[in-house]
Order: sequence, then C-alpha cells, then structure tokens
Amino acid sequence: MVLKKLRECLDSHNVKYTIISHSPAYTAQEIAATAHISGKEVAKTVIVNTEAKKVMVVLPASHMIDFRLLAEALGVKKAVLSTEAEFKDLFDECEVGAMPPFGTLFGMEVIASRSLAEDDEIAFNAGTHRELVMMKYDDFERLVKPKVVTFTVRKKAHGEPEGRPTEM
Repeated sequence: MVLKKLRECLDSHNVKYTIISHSPAYTAQEIAATAHISGKEVAKTVIVNTEAKKVMVVLPASHMIDFRLLAEALGVKKAVLSTEAEFKDLFDECEVGAMPPFGTLFGMEVIASRSLAEDDEIAFNAGTHRELVMMKYDDFERLVKPKVVTFTVRKKAHGEPEGRPTEM
C-alpha cells in the first residue's frame, strides 16, 4: 500500500516519524479521539474541485474550509468539495478517504492551511483508516512544498458562536 511508499520517502529524507495504529476510525475527529491526539494536530486531507483541476487540501481536524476564502486564495471563481466517487480512482492504493497529504506521491498540488503550522507536529492518515503517521510539521512542509494559505475557520463547539477565520 501507500504506507510503504510514504515510509521510503520519509526514510530517504532522514525524517523522524512515528506510525500510530488505532482501531478503525473514519472522521478526523474520531481518529484524534481514538489515537489520543489533539484534533488540531490531526491533519485531514480532502480533495477540492476548482474549474481548472482537483487539488489536495490539508487542514486541522478541528477546522473546516471556508470555500470563499479558499477560492480567493487560489485565484479561482469556485472551489467545491469533491465527492469520494469523483476522486477514489486517484488513490487506488489507499482506502477511500484515507489518503495521506503527500500530493507528491499522487501528482497533485497540495494546499495547506496556515493553521497547521501552529503546532510542531502533525498526524495524518497513512492510506488506511487504522494507521497514522506523526511527524514534524516543518519536515512535512519541506518535503511536500504545499502552497500555505488562509482558508479555514475553527469548528464551532457546542454553545459557541459561529467560527471565525483563525489564520489572519
């Protein structure tokens, strides 16, 4: 699977990382709870359609995409979430929805939320719904070279007012 390719990439660049096995979890917040990691440190990977192409978008599990901000940051008229049916064939070595945020492994541009850099480490799916990779954010940015932009708002907690952009 893709974990082997990911490990080879990380090892060849002398990156320190940890593989965390956990019981099956399908949402980034479930993964954070199951693996006992802050939702802010778990990076969720989603695919977004623009009028020109599909892009890989990475953000903290504790945030959500403001599609207006994302489209503006990308210089496009419209950015919308891809459905699993629209992208599953792009990641045939991964379980659906468990692709790691290494667009370099899939020939895709990566857009990362500026808020990911607020923590020293990030954790992300390693191609399955049972394994995470945890590594330094700086190493992720060095290897993947994502376009880092402001496009997220913190998810509203029960009883809080609506989220506001957190990356100004």
